[in-house]
This record gives sequence, C-alpha cells and structure tokens, in this order.
Amino acid sequence: METHLTNFFDILYITIGTFGVAIIAWGVVLTVFRLLKLEFTRFKHKSIYRERESVRHQFASYLLLALEFLIAADIIATVIHPTFEEIAILASIVVIRTVISYFLEKEVSNFNKDDSQ
Repeated sequence: METHLTNFFDILYITIGTFGVAIIAWGVVLTVFRLLKLEFTRFKHKSIYRERESVRHQFASYLLLALEFLIAADIIATVIHPTFEEIAILASIVVIRTVISYFLEKEVSNFNKDDSQ
C-alpha cells in the first residue's frame, strides 16, 4: 500500500512540476512573440515603452503562477522523502520563491495601478 501511495505522489510531484515548467515555457513563447511584434513596430518610429512594460508584466504574471506550481511540487517531494536535508532545502526554496513572488506581485500590482489612472 505504501509503495502505491509513494508512486502516486511521485507521479503527482512530476506532473505538478511539469505544469510549472510548461507555464514558464508558454509565458516565454508568448512574451517573445509579443516583444518581436513590438520591436518591428519600433522600426516605424513609434514609441513602445508602455507596451514593452506591459509585456514584461505579463511575463512576470506567468512566472508568478509557475512559481506557485513549483512550490507545490517541492512540498509534495518533501512529503514523499522527509529527510532533514530535504526539509531544509524546501524551506530555503520556499523562502527564496516567496520573496521573488512578493516583489513580482508588487511590481505587477503597481503597474496595474498606473494603468488604471
């Protein structure tokens, strides 16, 4: 029974982690596509500063979402193999990702406030 549960959590960990990586990859594809379109617009001597900031913040939102998935995957991995070293690694990863998420979220919300004014 325990082996089946461990196998299930291993599959769940890999699946959730894969979703996190896929979200980052999708965000990169969309961001590169939008950025290339903007850069070609710039050749027509049009200002793209505001739009480029929008692209950057859209990419940040994909990163935030992916970080949440990756944190969840790391938590599941630690539940599967709860050694002290794994718990310490998870704690440091969660702290680092939380700090990154906080500042990305703050920047995105500031950008959205500026847009609404």
